[in-house]
Amino acid sequence: MNSETTLSFRQGVTDCVPTLLGYLSIGFAAGVIEATAGMSLLEIGLLSLFLYAGSAQFITAGMVMAGAPVASIVVTVFFVNLRHLLLSAALAPNFATYSPLRNFLIGAQLTDETFGVAAGKLNGGERHADRWMFGLNVTAHANWIIANLLGALIGGWIADPERYGLHYALPAMFIGLAAMIVTQRKQYKRDLLVIACAAGGFALAFIWLPGHVAVMAGAVLAAIAGAVTER
Repeated sequence: MNSETTLSFRQGVTDCVPTLLGYLSIGFAAGVIEATAGMSLLEIGLLSLFLYAGSAQFITAGMVMAGAPVASIVVTVFFVNLRHLLLSAALAPNFATYSPLRNFLIGAQLTDETFGVAAGKLNGGERHADRWMFGLNVTAHANWIIANLLGALIGGWIADPERYGLHYALPAMFIGLAAMIVTQRKQYKRDLLVIACAAGGFALAFIWLPGHVAVMAGAVLAAIAGAVTER
């Protein structure tokens, strides 16, 4: 991708399409759990609109069912989503020339999935990268809200969602995104080393640390490995 590449909102929408099945499956499951926790359709819609985080919404629903106080839910969600600081920091150089408001709006809708797509698409030399990112983010967010509401409305009719393989959709999507990035970059030794460091770092950290902290540890180790091998 050269420095003259111009991106568009429509292209961002198109580039989001491969991730939609992952959003749909996990969002559907989140809607089912949230409805089971006693949340109304309006509450589920607002939760998916403003919180917009799969793991955090599952945790919120579980803590609501357990009768946890609001303060403890907020603190727990904050720590679970700390990885978004790393995701935002990684993409920030691509949007350094845009206003703080645009960066805020882009960052507020950033997810693991949209980060994966953006990391493989952007290199800092694109024009209108903000429009492309808005197209990517808005499409993903709208699909997530719809999936949550569908899960709340019709999830009770499906007795065993795992029978249809829906629980494999999200990891399969991430494997596909990683494979796409590696094949596009064609730096196989470095990328495979970074992937191995991420997986190994997570596996070791998970022995002693909570899952969300282990994810951050694996990401930091992978970033260090990438920076060292590049230099």
